Amino acid sequence: MKTLLLATAFVALALSPASAAKMACTSANMAKLVAGMGGEDTPGKIAARKSMAAANSDMSKGNMRGACKHYMSAEKAMAMK
Repeated sequence: MKTLLLATAFVALALSPASAAKMACTSANMAKLVAGMGGEDTPGKIAARKSMAAANSDMSKGNMRGACKHYMSAEKAMAMK
């Protein structure tokens, strides 16, 4: 049982930097996300558009921390199927 828990912890640590790099709050990543929002409307894309609208609103107010939070929620919404 301990071995299984230890192996699960190593897998979680190994995968976390890859997903964190994908979700870095940069203008290039935001542009890629917006470019991927085209095509058929799905619930994930609709949620991502709302989150990106909130992110743009926060950026215009100078609140980059809030904008990054909205960007990350948009990234997660796009990952939904």
